[in-house]
Amino acid sequence: MERAQWLRPAVLGANDGLVSVASLMMGVGAVKKDPKAMLLAGFAGLVSGACGMAIGEFVAVYTQYDVEIGQMKRDMEMEMEKRTLPNPLQATLASAVSFSIGALIPLLSAAFIECYLTRLIVVVATASFALLVFGRVAAQLGKTPKLKSHVRFLLGGWIAMAITFGLSKLLGTSALM
Repeated sequence: MERAQWLRPAVLGANDGLVSVASLMMGVGAVKKDPKAMLLAGFAGLVSGACGMAIGEFVAVYTQYDVEIGQMKRDMEMEMEKRTLPNPLQATLASAVSFSIGALIPLLSAAFIECYLTRLIVVVATASFALLVFGRVAAQLGKTPKLKSHVRFLLGGWIAMAITFGLSKLLGTSALM
């Protein structure tokens, strides 16, 4: 139970950081060949995403905490140990830190690559490898099947990056001017 206090938000944060920032960078890359635009979008995504994940986890887990306390009072089950209750600060920190780590992967992978096509390929390849690693770590920590975890992480990331790239490409640069 204690592992669940930080494992869920850490897995969510790392996966969301990786997929969100890689997808954001792919979306910008679909319409802008300039590496600075892609990196700036990635950095803004890292900072805003980590903050958004942290406050989202804090609010969600605190709400869950309040609901469980209310239910315990209604059921008169005050014997339940406090450590089994959700910990909003732990979830906040796990989510923000892991989002930042996940977001840094595509951001750093593209930081020093000038060639447009190479930069896109490197972001997808690096994000794909990281998704497989995250899937394995989540499966090991959660003691769940590794293959299912790998497939779930990888396909989810690919779908998010493809949709973002495709819709951004469809929108095109002329529609933004």
